[in-house]
Amino acid sequence: MEAIERLTEPVHAVGESPVWRPTEGALYWVDIPARRIHRLHIASGAAQSWKAPEMVACIAFGSDGTVVAGLESGIFSLTLGADGGVGAKLLAQPRFPLSRMRFNDGRCDRQGRFWAGTMHMEMPAAAVGCLYRYDAFDGLAGPFATDLLTQNGLAWSPAGDRMYLSDSNAKSRLIWEYDYDPLSGTPSGRRVFVDMNQHPGRPDGAAVDVDGCYWTCANDAGLLLRFTPHGRLDRSIALPVRKPSMCAFGGERYETLFVTTIRPAAAADLEGQPLAGAVFAVRPGVQGLPEPEFRSKR
Repeated sequence: MEAIERLTEPVHAVGESPVWRPTEGALYWVDIPARRIHRLHIASGAAQSWKAPEMVACIAFGSDGTVVAGLESGIFSLTLGADGGVGAKLLAQPRFPLSRMRFNDGRCDRQGRFWAGTMHMEMPAAAVGCLYRYDAFDGLAGPFATDLLTQNGLAWSPAGDRMYLSDSNAKSRLIWEYDYDPLSGTPSGRRVFVDMNQHPGRPDGAAVDVDGCYWTCANDAGLLLRFTPHGRLDRSIALPVRKPSMCAFGGERYETLFVTTIRPAAAADLEGQPLAGAVFAVRPGVQGLPEPEFRSKR
């Protein structure tokens, strides 16, 4: 049986984007509507947080400790101050087709390019989300995918030759895979990897382990689901909350799967899941991969 440990209080409205920093022995993550970036030093339990200038949805670290992040209006470079303040520099800004849009799920590919998708804040409103790539040298490129309702599930195979993407909206519930050219950073040949309409939950954030298996947070079902590289379900881990939002491997040997979750605003929706909104550490018995850092040098 898998060990599941609660790491934080259940306070995050929309916890997302867990990132393990091995040089610090610390986990970072965000709470989107709170505009907060959080840090927890695992050994000591010391916690810290920073307030971003806009809602922050996804983060990745550069080797110099700066943060590349998808916010509401664009992709930013963030500097986390010792006083809890955040310095922000706009790096790239796509042309949004509608107002009230923001970035959502994002992370770096194996070569350190930052990928992130957009969505409308009124999630069922329109399929206007797109997927972009940001490189420090070539700037913003894309969109590489369009007509997304709620972009999610970005991940890469261990060799970096497959890219995964999902749409977690209830009207879609699909996970796709692409052939991926690591040299050019170009995905091609999109096909359905998993149709989550055949499984419980919606495919939210994801991670890939050393075996090339894809772990998805089955939002609304309270599960972590592991799919083989051929798209076959081979593991299911039940969580004490219904809305896991994203997972990432970390810890000393990358044998811990850190999971962020969502705390519903309505009291009635908390019935039976008082821990909703906490961050959890799951030890599934498999090893994951380090999160690539953003590449700022050739």
